[in-house]
Amino acid sequence: MLPRLVLITVLGLTWTKVTGLPCTQMFPSQLPPSNVNVVKPSDVAVLSSIGLQFHGPELTAVVSRLGELMTQFNPALISPLSDEANRPAPRFVQHSALVEQAKELSLSLQNSQVIDLDKDWKLVLLFAQVDQLCACEQQQFQPIIKDVVEEVDDALQLLHSELKRVIVSVALWVGEYDNDKMCRCAETDNEGEARLQRAMLSHALQESLDELMRRRRWYGERDDFTVVVQDTPFIAGPSTVSIGEPLSVPRAAQQADKLMLQMWTNLLQPMSGQHDTEDNQNIIALLCPAEDRPFLRTQGNSPSYPQIDVSPLVHPFTGTEMPCEDLRPSPSTPTSVHELRPGDIKVVAAVGDSLTAGNGIATVPNHILDVMTQYRGLSWSIGGDENLTTVTTLPNILKHFNYNLTGYSVGKGQQETPQAFLNQAVAGAKSSGIPSQVRALVARMKNDSRINFESDWKLITFLIGGNDVCDYCTNSQLHSKDNFIRHVRDSLDYLHKEVPRALVNLVEPLHLTSLREMHIDTSLKCPTWLVKILCPCVILPKPDSKALQMVEDINESYQRSMHSLVESSRYDTHSNFTVVIQPFLRDIVVPRLPDGRADRSFFSADCFHLSQKAHTLMARSLWKNMLEPLGNKTTMEDFSADTGLECPTKASPYIRTYKNSNYMYAGPLPTPEPITNWGNNFSCEDIAPSDPQPTSVHKLRPADIKVVAALGDSATAGTGAKAKNLFDLSKNYKGVSWSIGGDNTLETVTTLPNILKKFNPSLKGFSKGQGSIQQAFNLASPGAKASDIPNQVQALIKAMRENKEVNFEMDWKIVTIFIGGNDLCNYCIEQNNLLPKNYSQNIMLSLDMFYKEVPRLLVNLVEIWQIDMLKSVERNTLGCSLLQRNHCPCVINPAENSPELQEIKRINREYQAEIQHLISGNRYDGKEDFAVVLQPFLHNSFIPYVGEGEVDSTFFSLDCFHISERAHAEMAIALWNNMLEPVGQKQTYNNFTYDRSKIHCPSKASPFIFTKINSLPSPPATSTTTAASTSTTTASSHSCATDIPGSQCPPSMPEWVPVVVGIGGLLIGVVVAWLILSRCQRRKSKVEKAVELKGTFF
Repeated sequence: MLPRLVLITVLGLTWTKVTGLPCTQMFPSQLPPSNVNVVKPSDVAVLSSIGLQFHGPELTAVVSRLGELMTQFNPALISPLSDEANRPAPRFVQHSALVEQAKELSLSLQNSQVIDLDKDWKLVLLFAQVDQLCACEQQQFQPIIKDVVEEVDDALQLLHSELKRVIVSVALWVGEYDNDKMCRCAETDNEGEARLQRAMLSHALQESLDELMRRRRWYGERDDFTVVVQDTPFIAGPSTVSIGEPLSVPRAAQQADKLMLQMWTNLLQPMSGQHDTEDNQNIIALLCPAEDRPFLRTQGNSPSYPQIDVSPLVHPFTGTEMPCEDLRPSPSTPTSVHELRPGDIKVVAAVGDSLTAGNGIATVPNHILDVMTQYRGLSWSIGGDENLTTVTTLPNILKHFNYNLTGYSVGKGQQETPQAFLNQAVAGAKSSGIPSQVRALVARMKNDSRINFESDWKLITFLIGGNDVCDYCTNSQLHSKDNFIRHVRDSLDYLHKEVPRALVNLVEPLHLTSLREMHIDTSLKCPTWLVKILCPCVILPKPDSKALQMVEDINESYQRSMHSLVESSRYDTHSNFTVVIQPFLRDIVVPRLPDGRADRSFFSADCFHLSQKAHTLMARSLWKNMLEPLGNKTTMEDFSADTGLECPTKASPYIRTYKNSNYMYAGPLPTPEPITNWGNNFSCEDIAPSDPQPTSVHKLRPADIKVVAALGDSATAGTGAKAKNLFDLSKNYKGVSWSIGGDNTLETVTTLPNILKKFNPSLKGFSKGQGSIQQAFNLASPGAKASDIPNQVQALIKAMRENKEVNFEMDWKIVTIFIGGNDLCNYCIEQNNLLPKNYSQNIMLSLDMFYKEVPRLLVNLVEIWQIDMLKSVERNTLGCSLLQRNHCPCVINPAENSPELQEIKRINREYQAEIQHLISGNRYDGKEDFAVVLQPFLHNSFIPYVGEGEVDSTFFSLDCFHISERAHAEMAIALWNNMLEPVGQKQTYNNFTYDRSKIHCPSKASPFIFTKINSLPSPPATSTTTAASTSTTTASSHSCATDIPGSQCPPSMPEWVPVVVGIGGLLIGVVVAWLILSRCQRRKSKVEKAVELKGTFF
């Protein structure tokens, strides 16, 4: 068990279970190996790195963890990583830095007094950099990659010439994309396109490094030197931008652990049936060296072979025959969109993402970089290259009906180029980018002399949503169904308003999870790691997992929301405009080879974007959908089917719309009943209290809580929460306060006490009504600052002691503290009094009093929100224009992006950091019946939007400062849900969306309110404690509880236990030392010195 316990220490306490250790192959070779192909992890005496400081703290953490892990195999391992990690790197590092570092490493090893240069085996990690690459044009990619590979080669040649007994592991690190770190020309507002570029560069560089190894024969001319390339790059975790919140410390630690295990696994000899190192979010499995393959991987002991070229992406026939005979337009230009024949279309246009932009359509196998090329002339819905006999696209079909057709794109290039014309799709675009695309499209239409904007009939094809699905799991709020359809609706509204004589093909988003099959079958040789960068939420989830079901659900909800939008008749207010849903991509049938495997020829080189073969079928299917009546359209794209073109019939010569299909819209969804209250539903079944009553705060169920209380400012006092006029703004509606109000019941008023009353109807302490008459234990005061909280604590303790309904010693109590808004709002006026240190000092004094004087108490300390969001709350009213500025001058008065506002934001973050630091220690861990839990749901706070740039002001009262009853309800739900989430895994952003079923329930596995202690992995149970022993132990622990925060009770175990454990540990140490004596004897004189040099990251 000892190695496993050490590993848990190495990996931190963020995992429920760590499996793997102890390994059977943890001892060094009997004789020091002389051949590089038979080196075990325990034979490695030195671990070092090159290129580490280019990549920031995350990679440093990964490598440090690897060093800690390897010390389990060789306790005398020398790992001088600290100097390398701390060496500063310039903003733009020249590639020669790798060679310079190789020289420094060689000199350091040669001059070391604790390393035997000729006999010690050394493992060197060399990291090639992707983040520092700067390419403004695609033609620059290859020269830049060549420069990087040549520099890696130079560094390896230097190490090869100067060092012996070395294994160099070359790895590619794909860090966070950050515009601030990119060169000027690479700055772009399109994060999706930048991510695509980075992914393609990464893959091309990985392939080039593999080719270098084959060309240099892995630098293996000698038996004591070799180089290997890690199979896949190391991809940094989701960033602040991608997930909408900063990585918490535990989440960042988990990410570092996973990357470390990936690195460790790649260092070992591969094994057949190798199990996954990520079983689930709570279990981390460590691979051990196999008994028959115990060595570090080299080309000599684990040969790798060049990737066999996949079958060519042949396009034997991407043209189509035109079978239609009647190609005539209408006798006269129609005035109704419902009488529009194909020949009447004069202009085609399109908006969307890379599928419409044409990325990689004509890419040849294994030429990943070419996926960056936008083959707009081949795009299924808008391309116009050549003609229908060679290139099947919707415009090339329509050209047979009207050879004067215009608007289609030709050739290659981005949306701004002349050849893109009315193809305004942007690679990597999400629904949020569509409004800007349609504005650019309309501007081009209006300004082009080839188009008669008022008279020409226009066909606009609209496909979006794939990238929203791909990133849904990183920020479900940002990519919610409501946000998605809002962007689509805004775009269609603009077209409806601005563009006469237009029919819009609204194509449902592609059913993306069908593409997973390409990345499950390894025989297809797809670059799955690359697609994990492009579309993580679709590729990463395990089969039948909840995460995969969430992706399926959002994909379908996007499709349904589009259908509902069009069915509302919103775009059929006049006869010269309509929108038609084209659903052929709703379901996908993956094409297959004769042997049953997926047919890769329908995909581009990255197995994600589609090839010309697929675009051909999509163009035919879109055309077919256009001719099918509403209510009877094809809803499946079978890529295996070889279909020809449909033709308009004499009976139905028109492009089908709802009217010429005799289709009755379902109409708009019924208007929901007006919301009369902000109550919530309650569905929890297990609401029983503990039996017997718990003596530990870490075993506290919701039903065990007898008393509630709260401290704070106007946000807790309920100031203005139900105000109907300016006079009501001064009233304190304490009965609806989120953390302490108890008006009515949960069904009509959502507060924390009303939730707790479902578990314990006899709950005491909640406030009711207005003012102070029924305030109970709501001691919050409008205008209060952190310096007022100690006085509130004293008043609360006095009130509790004097209340005859409260058993002060025995009742379990929960107190919620939320403070800091007024400190920030007045910081520019009272800087010296409102410093972050003062803020945390006042909180600490308050918690210390609770710790010393109040038994059986759990404190919810709610993190201060991001106060600058108040600037976005606006109403054209007297209350908002005057009172908001008066309440919060230091936030409202400064101009946007001004130094003064930036200072407030900085202080805001420091307030948060100070409280996190205070709670992260063990100051309040000395009593079994006391705990403080930081509830961070407001750490990354934001206000929902109701339109483009318009925040939903219904979350605020009439002064645009105090929060409304609606916001109180949302904060109550968020606080409650935070209480049921483990420390380190709590949601750190607010989810302010109206839903009466958002209240979570305690689980059978975790029925307790989470604290720092019960959030840790549970040790295996070794015995069952009787009720009598429990009470005895409890009484003992209570009697030893000290009044000094941070102090610990004397150990409750017998004194002989640590003696026996110590002797046992000593015996184990002697045995282990004897087993490795043969290796360590020759270094006896320098082990102590080596250990002094080796720092620990943990």
